[in-house]
Amino acid sequence: MATLSQLLQRLCDAEIDFVIVGGFAALLHGSTLVTRDLDLCAVLSRVEVAKLRDALRDLNPRPRLTSQKLSFLSNPDPDVDVRNLYLETELGTVDILSSILGVGDFDRVREGAIEIELFGRRCRVISLENLIHAKEALGREKDLLAVKELRAIREKLKKS
Repeated sequence: MATLSQLLQRLCDAEIDFVIVGGFAALLHGSTLVTRDLDLCAVLSRVEVAKLRDALRDLNPRPRLTSQKLSFLSNPDPDVDVRNLYLETELGTVDILSSILGVGDFDRVREGAIEIELFGRRCRVISLENLIHAKEALGREKDLLAVKELRAIREKLKKS
């Protein structure tokens, strides 16, 4: 958890506009399921990718879904548009998606997000309702398990 907090702090300090999604968002909503990576939704414009490269420069960032030993600092080429980034860094894994299945593009995810204080920074987190939609849309066994727990959390919140 300490490394994920450092990763989040760096991204906030670099003024990258993102929303926390995935397992870490579920944890922030009260889930007991463990996650080892950070999933974010963000606009991956050339400007934002450049800010991301600067923020991660000293963490040996590299694409994680390739067998080649490439550096994210030079690959993909700065002139190439990207939709998603799947990175491994010395502080952990971070996946940055331009849209979330079951919810929509970054603007839609951001619109419904909640803002919280996290590790001394203000961060946006996908809403509980949108997180449930996203996990249902993914349909993987681990996501459907999370949906059950997230629905129970939602019901508990409605009662309190």
